[in-house]
Amino acid sequence: MPITLEGSCHCGTVRFTVKSSTPVPYQLCVCSICRKVGGVGGSINLGAHSKTLIITQGKEYIGVYKAVMDRDTPKEHFEMSERNFCMKCSSMLWLYDETWPEFLHPFASVIDSPELEAPDELIVLKLNSKPNYVRLPEGRKKVFKDYPSDSIESWHKKHKKYVE
Repeated sequence: MPITLEGSCHCGTVRFTVKSSTPVPYQLCVCSICRKVGGVGGSINLGAHSKTLIITQGKEYIGVYKAVMDRDTPKEHFEMSERNFCMKCSSMLWLYDETWPEFLHPFASVIDSPELEAPDELIVLKLNSKPNYVRLPEGRKKVFKDYPSDSIESWHKKHKKYVE
């Protein structure tokens, strides 16, 4: 049975639950979007089943940001994925993309319960977008210039962390 994650924004206005089969926060993205919306170090997203999302409080305070790609160029456009955030405190809550409608990607930073399991090794991706001042976390890690071949689900299955 998937794990129920309980999350909230920093100010407590938005609260939600969602079920996850992939609850280990092992993948840190340091791309420009994740650094600018999630903070200097980037963002860690989990996987969850989108149909299980229940917004228990503050739905009217949820805003959506669609990232600008190829900014300041003739190819500038908006990304398909939607980053949902609290309009009162700006906490990023989850990412949703219609390309994969069955999935939702909560930001690990907003999960209150249960306490998330620390991975043995961190996967750091999108180093091709990281400026020199951004320091990588300590501990065991594998770094990727772009995206690793494993999806969040396949990584969890490979490491026997997938929750049926």
